Amino acid sequence: MADLIGKGLYTPAEAGRLLRVPPQKITRWLRGHSVKGQYYPALWKSEITLDDDQLILGFRDLMEVRVADAFIRAGVSAIRVRSAIQVAKEAIGSDHPLSTDKFRTDGREIFLRIIEMDDSGEETERLLNLFRRQYEFRGIVEPILKTVDFDAEGEPQQWWPNGRRLNIVIDPERSFGQPIDAETSVPTAILASFAEMQGIEATAKAYEVPENSVRRALEFENMLSERKAA
Repeated sequence: MADLIGKGLYTPAEAGRLLRVPPQKITRWLRGHSVKGQYYPALWKSEITLDDDQLILGFRDLMEVRVADAFIRAGVSAIRVRSAIQVAKEAIGSDHPLSTDKFRTDGREIFLRIIEMDDSGEETERLLNLFRRQYEFRGIVEPILKTVDFDAEGEPQQWWPNGRRLNIVIDPERSFGQPIDAETSVPTAILASFAEMQGIEATAKAYEVPENSVRRALEFENMLSERKAA
């Protein structure tokens, strides 16, 4: 169990609830699937391996699914996303290349961020089109991962699923990656569940948190429930 600490743990259903992606799609992406006799292998291997062969996602898988789904929603075909992953694995040297900060998209093509040094020693940032293998200037696209915090190596560390305003964060280092109130580190599901039974004021006293933390947790969990029902 110790090797799972700091990675986050999510079933396909939990990941789908957070990402608003059908769990069946997540399973296909990480397990592989067949369509009309044609087998399509997994887009990548989950970072979590359990003895019972149960599919569990880690935080990096969660972020990978989020970006892959964002690309497809923007009009990039699943075939191109698959190709991008294979190319980027080699270029970046990561088994989860989509979730790094080196990716950008314009909704039609996928680009890999490259830092180059010119003859004068100045660094220039350009975008490598993964399909044409040609360079484009960074100014033509906007970052996908606006609500993710990255470390110095461009690896995802935290995700603010509703932006920093709501102050709810998903951090694999805390509560196994479950959504928590950033101010108090108490899981939103716990605060919201208790508040529904006992009220906001009683919950704040019981868990020794500000009432605003309870309100934020309720807002977030209600939003997830509305997503699931939609």
